Amino acid sequence: MLQNVAYLLMRFWEYIMTEYKMIKVTLVKSLIGTVSSHRACAKGLGLRRREHTVQVIATPENMGMISKISYLLKVES
Repeated sequence: MLQNVAYLLMRFWEYIMTEYKMIKVTLVKSLIGTVSSHRACAKGLGLRRREHTVQVIATPENMGMISKISYLLKVES
């Protein structure tokens, strides 16, 4: 059963990677001393600590969060 779930998740991730544009986001500055809404945006993007890198799908919601905290991030396509 778990193997089937793992296989389905793998296939779904492959579909997402080919269908949507992914953006690589790195948190380059600390969240200490920032506004709470900016910390929430970083958490929403999946960023946990400095120099942490994640790949997110380029949706309007994610792009809005990226633009809001752009002074804390390094963004790569």
